[in-house]
Amino acid sequence: MNAMTHSMRFAICNEMFVGWSFERTFAAIRALGYDGVEMAPFTFREDAEPFRLDEVSESEWGAVRDLAEAAGIQIVGLHWLFARTEGLYLTSPEAAIRQRTADYLIKLAQLCQALGGQIMVLGSPQQRNLLPGVSHEAAVGYATDVIRRAMPVLTDCGVTLAVEPLSPAEGNFLTTAEAGRGLVASVRSPNCRLHLDVKAMSSESTPIPEIIRASRNDLAHFHANDPNLLGPGMGDVDFGPIFDALREIDYQGWISVEPFDRSIDPVRIAEKSMHYMRSFTG
Repeated sequence: MNAMTHSMRFAICNEMFVGWSFERTFAAIRALGYDGVEMAPFTFREDAEPFRLDEVSESEWGAVRDLAEAAGIQIVGLHWLFARTEGLYLTSPEAAIRQRTADYLIKLAQLCQALGGQIMVLGSPQQRNLLPGVSHEAAVGYATDVIRRAMPVLTDCGVTLAVEPLSPAEGNFLTTAEAGRGLVASVRSPNCRLHLDVKAMSSESTPIPEIIRASRNDLAHFHANDPNLLGPGMGDVDFGPIFDALREIDYQGWISVEPFDRSIDPVRIAEKSMHYMRSFTG
């Protein structure tokens, strides 16, 4: 195992601590050695279905940021951007829906800024999968339109939108890092870049270290997890070559742990993930 030549910043996603207060979550992850937390907007109203961002007051945003700062935790940004919402769609051929989706991204950027975050991870497969009669090429055009509409406000807020390729098991739009880079190139903004996720990359035929190297000019954010839905080091993926590749491209962003299995104690997942990742960083 090669030690990293520069320090890595580790964060973890907050939705795995379902049922916990923000204060308890932030204190626990800080005690486990994490410096940052990545927030899912719907966790502001865990029981709401659908989730409505306009029902969360700005004073609540500020209170959450204060809780994080008091715990010594930085809010990295947001992910699961469209989860549990209604009426939003990234690749819709309907202009009104695209405008509504762009407006929502704008509101999220303002929330992200208020929380002190700088990254918004654009995954949300259920709001971007190809609709009947819509080709992948057309969907890229629709997604580009949505993102470009939101870009001026994201730029003003100092927020980067990180496009997330997902595996074919989760959706049929942007299923490779190459496709993700294609959308980034189509948007043509320094505030639209690429997000890579280990679980998603594991579905590609290209080895993960090669994907990382090919994405060096676009990579803004990184999720560490395993195809078994747990954290790094809790499955079959060897993260040694992955950390070597991140070191090679001089990646300076956050590495955020994003497990999906809610049946295991989140503290155990967070602790084992941190211990494993630290074995590569000294």
